[in-house]
Amino acid sequence: MERRILVINPNKDAACTAGIAAAVAPYAKPGYARFDTVQLKDGPDAIASWRDWYSVALPLCDVVQAEPADAYVIACVSDPGVEAVREITDRPVLGPFRASVLAALARTDRFGVIAFVDASKERQRRVLLSLGVESRLSGSEALNLPMAALTDPEAPRTALMKAGRKLVEAGSRAVVLGCTGMASHRGYLEEELGVPVIEPCAAVAAQALLTVS
Repeated sequence: MERRILVINPNKDAACTAGIAAAVAPYAKPGYARFDTVQLKDGPDAIASWRDWYSVALPLCDVVQAEPADAYVIACVSDPGVEAVREITDRPVLGPFRASVLAALARTDRFGVIAFVDASKERQRRVLLSLGVESRLSGSEALNLPMAALTDPEAPRTALMKAGRKLVEAGSRAVVLGCTGMASHRGYLEEELGVPVIEPCAAVAAQALLTVS
């Protein structure tokens, strides 16, 4: 029986949702596991503040209760609502930031994060503390760009390069992209920086496949 992995974008940005779907698509295994990507139609434009982060927890629970699946991915790199959703399902519930950190640590002891906005840093720090790996973070650089700029094929590249170079100079031997809106820029950034760049959608898709095997 083909397994269903439901990927939920907690914001309502259509371009971001399309980028997430494209990033997880290569991991689908027809006949074994498929990825269905949806978004919260009444979600915020982006998960930029703590208010945004908390506001999506109950809507995410509603989607999971209405949409049977073998595993769920909360497709935001602040991992909002993961704990709440785990309370209402016995299926695996995965967060891209957790998956990305584990993927980075499989490559190196020291990694950096390119955050969406400055407010993202504290939310991500809490995840690192929960995993016991905060000391492995060599730095976090926020882009502070709107989601529409991140999903543009060219617009954010200068800012991404500047942030990535600062992280490498600070000792990062891998760089985690701290927003699913950055998905399409992984290859370019990795080639320019010369260190592994971890794309969260890919990292969590690979982990999701393991949970349904």
